[in-house]
Amino acid sequence: MMPAFALYSIAALAEIAGCFAFWAWLRLGKSFWWLLPGMGSLALFAWLLTMIDVPAAGRAYAAYGGVYIAASLLWLWLAEGVRPDRWDLTGMAVALVGATIILVGPR
Repeated sequence: MMPAFALYSIAALAEIAGCFAFWAWLRLGKSFWWLLPGMGSLALFAWLLTMIDVPAAGRAYAAYGGVYIAASLLWLWLAEGVRPDRWDLTGMAVALVGATIILVGPR
């Protein structure tokens, strides 16, 4: 099975792409047809989260939050052209540390 961080990274890309398709349709005036790949991307995101090797869904979702924050800030920078500031990066670091604690903490 693929390592959790890789699965989370691909899931984040799928979620952001799917959500952006809805954003583009509603906020940017793109065609209704943008929703079809958006829905497919969101379904892929949900499926990928089920591949995380943890015994409880809530733990997989909680740890994913940190990776999602990092991926969103990367999207902000690369796709929207807005460079994250030091507060964005500090928050991202805290979130990733939290995600790591959730995933690898002794149980």
